[in-house]
Amino acid sequence: MRAIARWEPFRGVTTLQDQINRLFNDAFDRTGEQATLSAWAPAVDIYETEQELVVKADLPEIDPKDLDIRVENHLLTIRGERKFEKKVSEENYLRVERTFGSFARSFTLANTVNTEAIKAEYQNGVLTLAIPKREEAKPKQIKVNVNTPTVAAAASGK
Repeated sequence: MRAIARWEPFRGVTTLQDQINRLFNDAFDRTGEQATLSAWAPAVDIYETEQELVVKADLPEIDPKDLDIRVENHLLTIRGERKFEKKVSEENYLRVERTFGSFARSFTLANTVNTEAIKAEYQNGVLTLAIPKREEAKPKQIKVNVNTPTVAAAASGK
């Protein structure tokens, strides 16, 4: 019996950017291990409720005093820095995979939010920003009055 294989026309095809990155990594990697040269950017979830927009950012081992949260022209920017631990001597490390250093994430906010009333909370390494919506942007339910033909005829005197 022969299994049906799914045809994937782009399997194994790499992008030009991946090929260039591999070329530079191979040329400058003297340790024989793959080096990661990307800047650190914390993971962020953004969701919306009827009352507010919520931004959650994973910021483990960051002192809240090292966070800078600003809103300018409806652009929310979260900046901070995760510092390298000096509890262990650098020569004792066998592998360092966690990224350290400064980061900045920016998000454009809609005009429907009230940037003057943002609340920030930091708990268990997660920064939560609650950005309330303006009153005029919140959904409103409109009651529909239904006139039945008998009620309308009685009201007109027929």
